[in-house]
Amino acid sequence: LLALLAGSSFVLIALYLLAQRADFPLAHALLELQGGHWSLKQHWLLESLLHRGGRMLSMLAWLTGLVLLLVRWPQRARLRWHAPLARLLLTTLLCTIVVGVLKATTHMDCPWDLSAFDGTRPFISLLTPRPEILGSPKCFPAAHAATGFAWIGLYFFFAAVRPSWRWAGLAIGLLLGLSFGLAQQLRGAHFLSHDIASLTLCWWVACAVELLARSERSAA
Repeated sequence: LLALLAGSSFVLIALYLLAQRADFPLAHALLELQGGHWSLKQHWLLESLLHRGGRMLSMLAWLTGLVLLLVRWPQRARLRWHAPLARLLLTTLLCTIVVGVLKATTHMDCPWDLSAFDGTRPFISLLTPRPEILGSPKCFPAAHAATGFAWIGLYFFFAAVRPSWRWAGLAIGLLLGLSFGLAQQLRGAHFLSHDIASLTLCWWVACAVELLARSERSAA
């Protein structure tokens, strides 16, 4: 697991650095495809279905898992899936919290806020002091993409319950996160690097939860 974490982290960090270089050209291309303004910002498919609907679907899946966990709590000792499900729910919750906290403290703008992309504000890079007059936006990392990427914890859930399905579990989390992230990019809500940052954080959280669980089992 440590080797998997180290190797994947190297790849994800490299992807993030590459995405930063692609951010402006890609956002410009998406904006030009829409005629120079974010005409898809309120599109029903992106806003209603993939944004609000996707968030509600993830929340419903999490609550369903919680109910199942609580209902079967008395039988947890003899249920193979009970502890892995608890770790999965913890992973998705922690992913949401970590990304939410960072989003509230980094104060980076969305593309649609920037003057280079039909907005009004100058671009202020990460960790650069921000003038108070520009407010405190909350666009980095990408919270909605994290709503999908949080489910990459399915990799570890299936690894414990049905190992042959673990790659399918990983694919589900990646597909959800990429779909939600692309939808937000098309709306002008995020840059590509915002989504890659969320993916990296979600993967680290999932690995951390799994490492802690394994250390506890080893100590028992």
